[in-house]
Amino acid sequence: MSLFKQLLIAICLFLVVAFTGSFMVSLESSRTQYVNQLRSHAQDAATALALSLTPNIDDPAMVELMVSSIFDSGYYASIRVVNLADDSVIVERAAEPDGNGVPAWFVKMINLAPAGGDAIVSRGWEQAARVEVVSHPMFAVAKLWQAALGSLGWLLLCGAVSAALGALLLRRQLKPLDYMVEQSHAIARREFLSLPDLPRTPELRRVVQAMNQMVEKLKALFHEQTVRSERLRIESYQDSLTGLANRRYFEMQLHTRVSNLEEASAGYLVLLRINDLAGLNQRLGGQRTDQLLQAVSQQLVRTCARHPETLNLITRSRGGEFSILAPGMVREEAQQLAQALDANLRSLAQTGATDLLPVAHLGLAPYTPGDDPQALLKLADEALAQAEGAGECSWVCLEHRALATVENDHHAWHTLLDNALAQGRFQLYFQPVVSSLDTTQVLHHKVLSRLIDEQGHAVAAGRFLPWLERFGWSARLDRLMLELVLEHLRKHDATLALNLSAASLNDPQALEALFERLAQYPSLGPRLTLEIGEEQIPEQSVLEQLTRRLRSLGYSLSLQRFGGRFSMIGNLAHLGLGYLKIDGSYIRAIDQESHKRLFIEAIQRAAHSIDLPLIAERVETQGELQVIREMGIAGVQGQLVGEPQPWQPG
Repeated sequence: MSLFKQLLIAICLFLVVAFTGSFMVSLESSRTQYVNQLRSHAQDAATALALSLTPNIDDPAMVELMVSSIFDSGYYASIRVVNLADDSVIVERAAEPDGNGVPAWFVKMINLAPAGGDAIVSRGWEQAARVEVVSHPMFAVAKLWQAALGSLGWLLLCGAVSAALGALLLRRQLKPLDYMVEQSHAIARREFLSLPDLPRTPELRRVVQAMNQMVEKLKALFHEQTVRSERLRIESYQDSLTGLANRRYFEMQLHTRVSNLEEASAGYLVLLRINDLAGLNQRLGGQRTDQLLQAVSQQLVRTCARHPETLNLITRSRGGEFSILAPGMVREEAQQLAQALDANLRSLAQTGATDLLPVAHLGLAPYTPGDDPQALLKLADEALAQAEGAGECSWVCLEHRALATVENDHHAWHTLLDNALAQGRFQLYFQPVVSSLDTTQVLHHKVLSRLIDEQGHAVAAGRFLPWLERFGWSARLDRLMLELVLEHLRKHDATLALNLSAASLNDPQALEALFERLAQYPSLGPRLTLEIGEEQIPEQSVLEQLTRRLRSLGYSLSLQRFGGRFSMIGNLAHLGLGYLKIDGSYIRAIDQESHKRLFIEAIQRAAHSIDLPLIAERVETQGELQVIREMGIAGVQGQLVGEPQPWQPG
């Protein structure tokens, strides 16, 4: 029971006891007073009647008339006149007065006994008779009953008013306690709230100050961990001169984006090289050369802004070599990108800022999910070499046998995907996410999609997802996948995680349709977590609204492929996320590359300070698993602990 209810009940009990005690004292006092009044009333009536009968004691008719007159004018149980000579009754009147609506239990509780009085009737100097009068207590009981009802009404009125005023006062005084409860719940959701207005009550003021101090301490600790981790990420994976990613980061992303059959998509690798950078450095000096590299990097970022998926994948490999990994890009888009880069670099030379800029050449090579990263690099190097020897043409794009007919497949993919979405020809595959300490303990299953083609073969997501994005059908797939997942949850006792695409997040109507569908199954909320990729994170206000809406429906939100934008973890702290999945590029060979371990340890410290579980993606070796266990990461996902497959009952 809450403190508010306890105090309110205590106040009400105190009022009841106080008013009850006061009522009982008043009732007993009135009872004693009424007993005395009844006795006095009986005695006065007997004396008056005796005096009246003295001259008429020998007239029986007059005696009876006077007795009847007295009896009918008051509340008497009985009046009788007794002859003293032989104790015979001369006249007697008796009756049982009406209860006047007084309940029997009250009469029994009051227990007010009748009171009597007597007087002597004289005949000269001789005592002739005795008058005996007994007053009935019912009149007094009726008065006491009316007084009790009045007191009870007053008690109820005062109790109601006092309870209402007490409730308002208590609610106002205990409001800081409610806020402290919200503070504790917010800390559990990784939020940091402080109470700006301190209460006036000294005891509560000290408690609130202590809570605020603790919250500020946690916030400062988390901010410190975040800054340290971001600094470590910049030192490890960012080029200090241009601000672009460095070669180490490029190699991590290349392996992840190219070899991953589940989430990777086909695209292009673009290599750019500034010729004779060493000679330029000797002629212009290091400062001018650095300015040149910075200008080129800025131009790359501006040109690639049309393709947001490439912005985090622009790297400076070494010296005057830059690389761009462009997932989801087709040949025509890659050629347009190469032409735009060539034109912008030439215009950069003509501005005069870099008037001695040598010719820059580009090599383009396509890839498909599952390709060998080293073979792709070799193909891109070959394209770059051909561009350097091609004379006027500053870029070359080499064909890949797997993508040679990609443009011819446009219509085929359109037809296949449209029919599959309309007919629901997608199958759910499940990859287990297990505890890092006990790989037999399944935390949840990650839901993956497989397209069933016309021959009945299952097509991996990496092959058809880029086409869905190009056709603008990603939201359609999200709706279909959600329907399949909800149906699966209704039939099986499972805990699942389902990814949402950027198309659904950016389309209010599509997102509202998903919310309405989820609202129909609130009981499934604890068993379904929605995931979004780090690269899909919307603006902070939109993300907060999304998490609040999902929480109100009983579902939770989590992030996957996290790591490249670690600086934003401060904004994620108060969203109440279920967990963070660390990008597999930071996990690959973590047992051999110390810089990755240092970075993941920094993430772990920051996440641990806000009680946010971490899950490592794409764990493929025992060495990686061992390091993950040592760092205290909660869960793992990858080929080592389970391949994606259809649901296996039991």
